Amino acid sequence: PQSLSSADCIALEDRYGAHNYHPLPVVLSKGDGVFMWDVEGVKYYDFLSAYSAVNQGHCHPKIIGALTEQASTLTLTSRAFYNDALGTFEKYVTQYFGFDKVLPMNTGAEAVETAIK
Repeated sequence: PQSLSSADCIALEDRYGAHNYHPLPVVLSKGDGVFMWDVEGVKYYDFLSAYSAVNQGHCHPKIIGALTEQASTLTLTSRAFYNDALGTFEKYVTQYFGFDKVLPMNTGAEAVETAIK
């Protein structure tokens, strides 16, 4: 793929992306542990940790290993089907936290949908 400058990347997002955030003018392209690099190769500390989504650091070897192992077995299932891992996970989480039920989700949209149903 062709390398784009920070200005090019920002201009593309500004032109074609929905304006729901106002990001800092830094275009990241790589991460390792607590560090990130922009498209020009400038190194940064990641003090934001993707709003706590990567507290363990970028590209943690155990997590990459687990992702690779699972993705090579079954990448993703729709909730239109059952799978052999979700029930076991739900049991663990509900017992660990003392909940009756749990709904794993990516966004708040699933919470709203479930509340309406």
